Amino acid sequence: MYEDQQSVYDIETLMRKYGNDVLRTAYMYVKDSHLAEDIFQDVFIKVNQKLSTFQGGSSIKTWIIRITINTCKDYLKSAWNKKVVPITEYQENTIAGDDDFASVEQQDENRLVRQEVMKLPDKYKDVLLCVYFQDMTISEAASILNIAEGTAKSRLSRAKEKLKLCLEGRI
Repeated sequence: MYEDQQSVYDIETLMRKYGNDVLRTAYMYVKDSHLAEDIFQDVFIKVNQKLSTFQGGSSIKTWIIRITINTCKDYLKSAWNKKVVPITEYQENTIAGDDDFASVEQQDENRLVRQEVMKLPDKYKDVLLCVYFQDMTISEAASILNIAEGTAKSRLSRAKEKLKLCLEGRI
């Protein structure tokens, strides 16, 4: 990395600028807010340790989100994750008021869509998360995922079709 770039990218600035993106991405993968916060910390520790190796071949956001995705995948493959059941699975959802029916219904639909997205094979899930949940362009998603732009378009199209088939009749 160039010396003048290094001063532009200090860890605090990166955390303020991209922290919400990291947290949102982590949550989409692990579906637990406390765990997503732990992953957030791990990601920025890695970013801080590897910042000097960032070469600028992609945007800094792309690089950080790639680290986030890899950290989430590593966690999901870990033996610890396979043995531990999050406490949130045992908690009941409570509804504050009856007048919030439309809001609750929308939350249920959003939860269902997120669940179905997370069931997709990684190659489809990753491109969907980048494009729709991180508001990236196809080009940025392709760069993050280390695939050709045409491949990203194709995977996005297939992911949307698979998601549509899964959701038909459920919403």
